[in-house]
Parts: sequence; structure tokens; C-alpha cells
Amino acid sequence: MALNIISNYAANVAHRNLTNSDTMATRSLAKLSSGTRVVSARDDAASMAIGARLNATTQALKTATVNVGQANSMLQIADGGMATIDNILVRMKTLAVQASSGNLSDTERGFLNDEFVQLREEIDRIASSTNFNGIQLLGDGGDVALEYGDLAAGQGGEALVPVNGFDNFAITDNNYWATDTDTDLTDNNFEVNINYGAGDQVIMTVTSTIDGAADRTQSIDITDYRTGGTTAIGAGENATLNFDELGLTFTVNTNFSASVAAIRADNTGASDFGTDTDFNGSGLDSAAGNVVTMAADNGQKLQQTVDFQVGAGNTANDRLAISFTAVDSETLGSGSAGTQDSIADLTDNAIDTAANAQSAVEVIGRAIDDLQRARANIGTYQNRLDFAGQNLASTQENTESARSTLLDLDVAAEMTAFTSKQILVQSGVAMLAQANQMPQNLLRLLQ
Repeated sequence: MALNIISNYAANVAHRNLTNSDTMATRSLAKLSSGTRVVSARDDAASMAIGARLNATTQALKTATVNVGQANSMLQIADGGMATIDNILVRMKTLAVQASSGNLSDTERGFLNDEFVQLREEIDRIASSTNFNGIQLLGDGGDVALEYGDLAAGQGGEALVPVNGFDNFAITDNNYWATDTDTDLTDNNFEVNINYGAGDQVIMTVTSTIDGAADRTQSIDITDYRTGGTTAIGAGENATLNFDELGLTFTVNTNFSASVAAIRADNTGASDFGTDTDFNGSGLDSAAGNVVTMAADNGQKLQQTVDFQVGAGNTANDRLAISFTAVDSETLGSGSAGTQDSIADLTDNAIDTAANAQSAVEVIGRAIDDLQRARANIGTYQNRLDFAGQNLASTQENTESARSTLLDLDVAAEMTAFTSKQILVQSGVAMLAQANQMPQNLLRLLQ
């Protein structure tokens, strides 16, 4: 090979090898710092693709495990409610057996009958109120709703509209009207009055009515909501008034501030909301339009089945359908075929005579059997969920192991490789320095 000073072949070779060694060392550092063998697709395209799918499956299996836990929690709540109902049925049977005896007078049986009827209503209350995240578990829900049709023109609540400051109403789950056990709720309502009071105050009062009789009242001071007040409501804004003792909230707008100001300006009380026949110039008769009635909320129904996702796929085998059986007074006692008298068929004089009490003993006996069938059904699903959870844990473990084999880094082996690449980089730097010195030897020929 000719000796020249224009093209340094040895330096070029040393530089190329140094560049390759540095690239390899950099990639090795990336793997060591990330802990994964496949940092990018060029490291191992097939492993990255398979590993990504396995990782998605692993995460889905973790979520399915959470679903199993939630399903078990739901069933535990249902079983707890049934255990309480079982205690009630045992007490009811005790009362019925006691009332069957001829040594009791009618008065004493009346005392027993009163407790018996109350316990039957408690069964319905438990069945109605036992739910998990809004899902009924033991029977249909017994909640109430507002009759918004009352806000229409000419109806009982026509003055409770935006022009007078009322944008919306909401009724909470613990509302006071839910204590009414009657199925007919048309005699339940609330009435809104806003009155000028002593000390230049304006007081808003809401009165609840149950079974046609005024039952409970809550009042709050709304003086500061007037126009110019410290909590006045601006245009386009809203505020919420919370009547927590009744379970009601009111969303009010800027017109509400104007209404409060108008009531406060007339300190005679003639302009009070609920008494003025043309309130605040709105043309609405607030004296006849400040009452809203209640309606039954039929949305909370016991579902026949609830599907839980207990797998990572989208097949029927990845879901478990859990069925529920009602355990309210309409169902308990009717037998497995549902053709016999239930405890709801027992009148309010269920055990007031020895003959009635003896019949009640038989009905309660069937009710206990019905309840045990329902509890056994819950127990069966709990066992299935336990096994499903065990299978998910095993599948998740093995899938994670497969993903680890493809993607996780063998740190010891990679550290050994990185050390080798470091030595190559150091050697390459040294050799490039030597190659750059070779043209200097030619200068000696010019001396």
C-alpha cells in the first residue's frame, strides 16, 4: 500500500470501528437503564410484538381480578342482608308459635301481632335498601322522585320556575319521604315559602307533607342572597340551597336574588312568596303554585342477572352471570314454585287468633326454606368466584412469566457485554490516536 498524507486509511478504519463500538455501548446502556431487553423494535421486532400483547393480557387479567373481588363484595353484602332477614324470620316464627298457644288472651296476641307485622315491614325495608353501587340485591328499590309535571302552567308548583329564581330541584337518597311505606305517594309533597322576618331578614321555609299531613319543616336565612347582598347571584350564575334535614336541594339563579330583594323591600309581608297572588310581577300565583308532589321511582328494580367480566377476552366464557332471587315479603313463603301464600298474604291480623297464628307458622316455615335456597344460590356463586380468582392469579402469573422471558433484561449478561463494549470503545480511541500519528512518520522523509 502506498504511503500518503492525504488519505489516512488506518484512521478511517479505526474511526468506523470506534463508532460501531460506541453505538453498541450506548444501546447496552439503554437496556441496562430501562431494565428491558427490547428497547425498540429493531432490538427484536417479534419479541416486542408478542410481549406487548402479553403485557396487555396481563393488565386485563389484573382488572378481571379486581372485578372478581368486587363481585365477591357484592355477594357478601347480599348474604349479610339475608342473614339479617333470617334472624327476623326466626323471631316471626317464634311469635307465631307463641300466639298459637291457647293460654294467651286476645290482648296478648295483639301485642305479638303488632311486632309480627312490624318485622314483616322490616323485611321489605331491608330487601328494598340493600344494594351495591346502585344495583339492587334482594328486591326492588323503594325510593321516591319529584313530580316535575307540577311545574307546568296552572299546576301546583307553577311558581317554582326560573322566572322566580328556581332552576332545578334534586332529591337525595336519604330523603324524608322515603320513610313512607305506602305505595301511593300522591299525598306526599313539599311546600316552599319565603317570608320577611324580624331583624330585616328573609327566611326560606320548606315543609314536608306525608300522608296528607304536614310532617317536618326546615328553614334557612337567605337574606344575603338578595341583589346587592354578600352572596348575590350574578347573571348566568347559580347557587345551591341545601335542605339536608329533608333531603332536598334547590338550584337557584339571579332571579332568586331579585325575588329575595323584593320580599325584603316590602317589610309588611304582603309580597312574601307563598302569599302573593302575583309574585314579583311574574304573573304567577305563588300562593297557589308553591307545592310539588312526590311520585314513585320505579327505576330501582332487582335485576335477574348481573354479568361480571372475569376474563381478558370477549367471549361468554370470560363473563360470569350472577343471578339474584328476591327475598321480600311478596316472595318469601310462596315456595320453590311460587304458587303458595307468601308472608305478604298474611293480613295485618296475621297472628291475632290461634288459628291465624297456626297458619302463619306454616307460611314462615316455607319463608325460611325460600330464604335458605336464595342464600345457597349466593354461596354457590361465591365459591365459583373464588375458583375464578385462583385461575386468574395462576394465568396472570404464567402470562407475566412469558412476557418477562421475552422482554426483561438479563442484567448480568448485559453487564458483561457492556464491559466488553467499553473496552472496545477505549481501545478504538487509542487506536484512532495511533492512526492519526502515522502520517507524521512521512515528515521524516522531508528532513
